[in-house]
Amino acid sequence: MNLFNLGLDPSENLLPYDGTVNFYGLVFSPEESEHYYQYLLSNINWKNDEIKLFGKHIVTKRKVAWFGDKPFQYTYSGLTKTAQTWNPDLLPLKSTIEELTHETYNSCLFNLYHSGEEGMTWHSDGEKELKKNGAIASLSFGAERKFVFKHKESGETVSVLLPSGSLLVMKGLTQSYWLHRLPPTKRVHTPRINLTFRTFVG
Repeated sequence: MNLFNLGLDPSENLLPYDGTVNFYGLVFSPEESEHYYQYLLSNINWKNDEIKLFGKHIVTKRKVAWFGDKPFQYTYSGLTKTAQTWNPDLLPLKSTIEELTHETYNSCLFNLYHSGEEGMTWHSDGEKELKKNGAIASLSFGAERKFVFKHKESGETVSVLLPSGSLLVMKGLTQSYWLHRLPPTKRVHTPRINLTFRTFVG
């Protein structure tokens, strides 16, 4: 299944309890990863994300795009977004992730972090529009970044480094019991692109 991580077991659960996170490591070669990174950086219609925080409308430095099987409407952080239909060039990526994870996905949220100064605060992907306890497959291209989980009750944390071309899958009770974040860092000066494949039921 994974030619670039001999000895890595993607069925191993990174979480000690209350959820399942599987790390597949590199699922694309360095050449393939660079190809997709450059393509996504140049050909996606990126837009600054917008959120509502404590009643204030905030435009983030991080940019996003959202694709789906149809123009789903998706609400998070107090604002509603509408999905673009799939760019045909993106469908091979979707098929590869579905084959590797033995799951199906009907939408994908794209995130562009221009440097390590941009990140995401603690949150869980538990919006009502998403399939409850469904798999969320996170594919990374570009700069390597640390990704951290924190249990909502115990406060225990689990960290993993996500290099370019790597795949991480969250499923089961993960969103109910764990928060996750992409912490900012001054050590990273190049962009990271993250694709999170999801199943939308709304």
